[in-house]
Amino acid sequence: MMNYEKLLNQELLNVKPSGIRKFFDLAEQMENVISLGVGEPDFLTPWHVRRAAVKSLDNGKTRYTANAGLLALRKEICTYTKSHFHLDYDYNSEVVVTVGGSEGIDLFIRAVTNPGDEIIVPEPSFVCYQPIVRVCGAVPVPLVTKAEDKFKVTAQALKAAITPKTKAVVLPYPNNPTGAIMERDELEELAAVLRGTDILVISDEIYASLTYEGKEHVSIASLPDMRERTVVINGFSKAFSMTGWRLGYALGPQPIIKQMTKLHQFAIMSAPTTSQYAAIDALQHGDEDTEKMKAEYDYRRRYIVNGFNKMGLHCFNPEGAFYCFPSIQSTGLSSDEFCERLLKEKNVAVVPGTAFGASGEGFIRVSYCYSIEHIKTALGRIKDFLGELNHESESMCKD
Repeated sequence: MMNYEKLLNQELLNVKPSGIRKFFDLAEQMENVISLGVGEPDFLTPWHVRRAAVKSLDNGKTRYTANAGLLALRKEICTYTKSHFHLDYDYNSEVVVTVGGSEGIDLFIRAVTNPGDEIIVPEPSFVCYQPIVRVCGAVPVPLVTKAEDKFKVTAQALKAAITPKTKAVVLPYPNNPTGAIMERDELEELAAVLRGTDILVISDEIYASLTYEGKEHVSIASLPDMRERTVVINGFSKAFSMTGWRLGYALGPQPIIKQMTKLHQFAIMSAPTTSQYAAIDALQHGDEDTEKMKAEYDYRRRYIVNGFNKMGLHCFNPEGAFYCFPSIQSTGLSSDEFCERLLKEKNVAVVPGTAFGASGEGFIRVSYCYSIEHIKTALGRIKDFLGELNHESESMCKD
């Protein structure tokens, strides 16, 4: 009898499955479920992007590409990031095309960490950072962000988290799950802490194109002396509604990108060829599509935040991505209890804040990348759920 627990990677065995997928999988098994749980745009990939992919297939473009990605795509990525985010990179040596932004994150962490290194990871934040760090034998160091600080990393908190073992810090902005952003002056304060150190930065900017209220995304890599220590992760899934195409990219200093590309070469070979041809078209002609989607997200954002605040669940005002992070502390339920009961009793799926770190307790993540009709129905059911909770509480007090 094989003892698999002894044979498998011990760090991986200790990693819990994603809290996001747990509720998504439960919802799939039920009927009449309204899900606000998954961060996937409800828009189709723009037609001209799909047409470019079909054309590439018609022309027989089905072979492997260069490990780092099609030269034409790398050129377009560098042109796009320079014009949109003021980032200047060499397409020959400072960019690698990956299988989604997630692979870029994995490549960076594996390329720079050694056992015992510490990686500072803000919380709440996306679910993948800490598990990858652990599997590499490194140590994730949670840096708790708070609602009263608009869920931003402060210079004081960053400085306090740094030790002699600190190898890198994750900057996941615009943020999933909170919708928080970092503005230039705030990033300058973080840069002042990091300058003069050997600490690297992985700046996860997958939602860079989705900011609201006149805010423009600023990459920490665009600030003086920060480019040399920063790897920027971005991709096509959110800005161009290309989730299933599985395409992202990493930009950074040549010595780091070289090692990331080496890992990518051995593990993946190259990103999907058809997706790469589609991505070239998205970068060349997709700005108008992104702006239309962004305008619709903004309308949904304002509607859903107002809805939660009206029903008594205080909601921080998100200025980026397509999530809100309302507090459910007033209900007396834990995040997991709230989500499990809401799903079972009202057939509405949202994600507990604890899926994004222990500091997410008392919050839920709600995605608004769904139709406004979908959102209205879900908000109505949540309001009914809260009413029943209040009635239940009053009955218990009488008893």
